[in-house]
Amino acid sequence: MSNCLFCKIVAGEIPSSKVYEDDQIFVFNDISPKAAVHLLVIPKIHIVSLDDLTSEHQVLIAYMMLKLPELARAQGLDDGFRTIINTGPGGGQEVGHLHLHILGGKGMPGFN
Repeated sequence: MSNCLFCKIVAGEIPSSKVYEDDQIFVFNDISPKAAVHLLVIPKIHIVSLDDLTSEHQVLIAYMMLKLPELARAQGLDDGFRTIINTGPGGGQEVGHLHLHILGGKGMPGFN
């Protein structure tokens, strides 16, 4: 999608602080981190939100979920991490491209 911020990041049109990339996902540091470690994990294909998943995305989403612990450990998050998926404007999603947040380390916000 040509006007999608995250699609432009994947295409290299907008710079990012890339942490990991393979043929299915792109991972980079959040520009407004809410914790010492705050990564965004995005699929390379454009999917607007969790609400837009179909059965054709099962393998991709399973891959992304299984990759999260490896990505967290690579950032030194051996004691655990938080994963967040905001869905739609009412759920706090600010960019219309499915993304998973990995947060951890010092400065971890609570749910108060």
